[in-house]
Amino acid sequence: MLIFLHGLESSGNGTKGRYFAARYPEMLRPDFSGDLSARLAQLKTVAGAAHDLVLVGSSFGGLLATVFALDCPERVRRLILLAPALNFPDFAPYAGRSVAVPTHLVIGRDDTVTPQSEVVPVARRVFADLRLEVVVDDHLLHRVFPGLDWPALLDRQGA
Repeated sequence: MLIFLHGLESSGNGTKGRYFAARYPEMLRPDFSGDLSARLAQLKTVAGAAHDLVLVGSSFGGLLATVFALDCPERVRRLILLAPALNFPDFAPYAGRSVAVPTHLVIGRDDTVTPQSEVVPVARRVFADLRLEVVVDDHLLHRVFPGLDWPALLDRQGA
């Protein structure tokens, strides 16, 4: 099951959500609201009892995907994190934990919301199986996002 987790002030129909809807119609793109605990409860409802989850999280959605994987690593096959908000105070209670879920993290060199200088050291501690991609872009990743190798990232080579 593929699930896109949008950022704090976005929705499942934002720029990235519409991109996924056009190319991966099977990807769920729910709208989340509230604080981290409220969004985590919403994600658990959306995911139900499913396993083999591929979570694509953008900004606060990346933080949400990370916390879900820390809580339920056996249910998550892969994380794709786009400028994840691992520098936000909401992540502090989880920052001492780690997870072995394969994780691909893309972060902009010019990101001022989730600066690589703050996010990357945390990610290196939290993710035992991390592939890091620092790109020439800002927080929104609008320049590089469409050019990422989504079939490979989502493990959908035949899609």
